[in-house]
Parts: sequence; C-alpha cells; structure tokens
Amino acid sequence: MKVHSMDKKEFITIPQLAKILGISRIAVYRKVRKGQIKAVKVGRCFVISEQQLAGILGKAVGRQDREQIDAAVRKTVEEYGEVLRLLGRE
Repeated sequence: MKVHSMDKKEFITIPQLAKILGISRIAVYRKVRKGQIKAVKVGRCFVISEQQLAGILGKAVGRQDREQIDAAVRKTVEEYGEVLRLLGRE
C-alpha cells in the first residue's frame, strides 16, 4: 500500500481504502459524501488521513470476522437459547 505524504501527514486514496475495507470505490465515495468518512480533496482526488484510517479500521469488521461472529451467536443461541429466553423475560 502506497501512502502519500503531504505536509508531514500521511494519506491514502479512496481506491486504496476500498481495497483495505473490501468494498467498492463507489461505496467509499458514498460514505465520504454522507460524511461517514472524513476526506480531503486534493486536486481531483480525495484522500483520507492516517488518523482517519485508524478510526475507520477500528470500526470496520471484515466479511470473515462477521461470519465468525454470526457462527458464535448461532452456537450460543443453540446451547443457551432457553436460558436467554428466560433472562429476556426478567
């Protein structure tokens, strides 16, 4: 991953972020337009700062992680479903 430097700050491009997150560039552009991802326009390109990247990656959960979480939830419900239902009534 090539990180661009500007005024001693590190930046990545939207296509690079899309690849890291495993989503399309269009999806990243939409998140930028909605204000969900803070980006700076440099010329014709948007860039994301290293600080923003750290926050984004901290919040992002990949497909494999989601699958593991879903499997753990299913297993828990199978094993402790009745207990969870009883606790939910309290």
